[in-house]
Amino acid sequence: GTPEERQVRWCAIKSANRAIEKVHRSYKDDVSLLVDVCRQAIYFEKVEHITQCLEVIATDIDITIQRIKNRMHPQYDPEQSAGYRDVMLNVSIATERTSRLMVANHLCEVQLVLVPIAENKNEQGHARYREWRNCRGE
Repeated sequence: GTPEERQVRWCAIKSANRAIEKVHRSYKDDVSLLVDVCRQAIYFEKVEHITQCLEVIATDIDITIQRIKNRMHPQYDPEQSAGYRDVMLNVSIATERTSRLMVANHLCEVQLVLVPIAENKNEQGHARYREWRNCRGE
């Protein structure tokens, strides 16, 4: 899509307290399963723009997609994410620079989100999500 049709949201790194909580609650203290410390979101107006973005990422020789979670698929159970929908990727980037910095194997999370879904995501909604997540022990 055009620059007007997409937008990147630079997210903060997951806090140490939340990372520890998630490793303990969700991963039985296996820190290797925590793959969303570094995360970003890209917003799109249309599903086809998400598809185009996926194609660009998939064909980039520096990027390896380690996992795709398609929360927009019709068979995805929205109760697993409190109704939230996106396409979430875990990727690694292997370049000379990432190798030099020793982060070439580091996994990052990239969320591909439709703008109408993102518009419903606000502080009040996120507070309800945190409460829901805590009730589930995640």
